[in-house]
Amino acid sequence: MRDIDGFMKRPDDRSPSDLRDISFTPNVAPNATGSVLVSFGNTRVICAATVEESVPGWMRYQKIEGGWLTAEYSMLPYSTHDRKSRDISRGKLDGRSSEIQRLIGRSLRAVVDLKALGARTIWVDCDVIQADGGTRTASITGGCVAVAIALNKLMGAGKLKDFPMKKLIAAVSAGVYEGEPILDLNYPEDRDAAVDFNVVMTESGEFVEIQGSGEEAVFTSEEMTAMLDLSKQGISQLVELQREAIVAADQASSNDLADLAKAFG
Repeated sequence: MRDIDGFMKRPDDRSPSDLRDISFTPNVAPNATGSVLVSFGNTRVICAATVEESVPGWMRYQKIEGGWLTAEYSMLPYSTHDRKSRDISRGKLDGRSSEIQRLIGRSLRAVVDLKALGARTIWVDCDVIQADGGTRTASITGGCVAVAIALNKLMGAGKLKDFPMKKLIAAVSAGVYEGEPILDLNYPEDRDAAVDFNVVMTESGEFVEIQGSGEEAVFTSEEMTAMLDLSKQGISQLVELQREAIVAADQASSNDLADLAKAFG
């Protein structure tokens, strides 16, 4: 869709380089070690990090030092317009959920020093309560915040000597919609985009993972470069919001900010 001047008009009136309204509400799951409700526009995901003082059996058997981090992802039945059946009702995890939770786990392990974690397992549960595009990128971005909050609590309790998270990590979608590269696709854009990318990056601009394909279409190297540039800009903004959320959670729990400042500079 184009406006009267011929410029591309997005369904929610954002410019091509605009993120949706992003927010983080920390400590929404009191029984988790760290948690946050992350909102990318109308996409909302509860991300909770729970620490167990043990490691998987395969690590013990292979005598691997350090800890482990893994993720589970689920879309709640009421998160979509048409009710989505629970995986348990089908007797198995669907392929999409399996692929996404593997992505979340890989992404977060890329920035966590598992040896510094010690013989512990961090479970990152990402539950989508409302889906409007970008649930996997919201899960990674919120999951990072939840893990940082959990690790900060371990530091405050004297259970860790060094802060295991080496860098913040965030993720965002980009695509080609109505012939133009855009950032952070909502559902109508994701549905109609000719090209769809998911980009995971660290706070220092390193790529962790890029997922992208044409949707019955092709794309040029120039379009790919434009999508990656938009993603880098968006992730830079997301990282700043992550920092604010981690500090806010730390203040709310009355922990010492010194460890966080030392870890993130």
